Amino acid sequence: MLYIVFLTAKCNLSCKYCGGSIDPNIMPSEITYDLKLLKNFVEKDENAILAFYGGEPLLRPSLMEEIMDEIDAKHFVLQTNGLFLKKVRKKYLKKLSTILISIDGVKEVNDYYKGEVYEKVMENVRWLKKFYCGDLIARMVANEKTDIFRDVRHLLSVGFDRVHWQINAVWSPDGLWTDFGSWIKEYNTGISKLVDWWVKEIENGVVRGIVPFLGIFKAFLFEPNVSPPCGAGKTSFSITTDGKITACPICAEFEWNKLGDLESGIKKFVDILEPCKSCNFSTICGGRCLFFNRERLWGDEGFKLVCGSCKHLINEIERVIPRIKGYVKEGRVDLRDLQYPKFNNTTEIIP
Repeated sequence: MLYIVFLTAKCNLSCKYCGGSIDPNIMPSEITYDLKLLKNFVEKDENAILAFYGGEPLLRPSLMEEIMDEIDAKHFVLQTNGLFLKKVRKKYLKKLSTILISIDGVKEVNDYYKGEVYEKVMENVRWLKKFYCGDLIARMVANEKTDIFRDVRHLLSVGFDRVHWQINAVWSPDGLWTDFGSWIKEYNTGISKLVDWWVKEIENGVVRGIVPFLGIFKAFLFEPNVSPPCGAGKTSFSITTDGKITACPICAEFEWNKLGDLESGIKKFVDILEPCKSCNFSTICGGRCLFFNRERLWGDEGFKLVCGSCKHLINEIERVIPRIKGYVKEGRVDLRDLQYPKFNNTTEIIP
């Protein structure tokens, strides 16, 4: 199982699509429970994956290091904005199987949404790459200024092993989108271009780390994705700063999302609702996002637009599978390089 642990609800940034620190009415700013409770809960699972989350988890680097010393987990994962990486001692960074850094593409796009942080983040990425041998993922939010073809390729070119993204849909603040429908059409066109580029790279013997492409390919050829594909409420659980257990980390205040607490354990489970459960794409898409599926804040039209983008992406990967199989058979790439992710590293697969 994956356990996403909030180290703090505070964040040092105030991104336009997020807003920064979590409201203290939703969860306390700092951990209020005894870490022994976390240890007892997590270590019941011999295959535990522990992911550090926030807020910005590296506002509390010593706490992260303490948990890594005290709790036995098969993998440690970090999601961070990348600004405080140098506050963590190298021996602990090396123990992380995966580091996901929030960065939204080329400098002008990233800095428009996140503030002028691109150069500092990239400076830290270059420093990290000198000694870090784990999986380094650019964790991108796709917004109206995003050119998915340009921005994904850019991030792959500047030192990231892989790129994953989520479309900024559902909870987006008013005014951040001017014409989501038109943007989705451009996004779908960009996805098609990106798929063709990805396959051309495979033809040349290089498997580029585009997480949604690899995750969908894996679901077609090896094993279906769980529902939802991030595993929320099934294989992934979040632990808030006050010790509550939720399915999804982004909406701790919703009653349907509350599953238990560290003392009493998980008391209930939550599932994807229709129409996703009966959809022909369910073994690949898995319903996309638990929160998106359950809340539908953009109404039926918004739901259909995002759903359509998922189906387009899946169809585009299915379109190129025969070519990829041919390249594998010819020995241009190793099939094992296309089996990703190896474990739930918090990448949601379906954008």
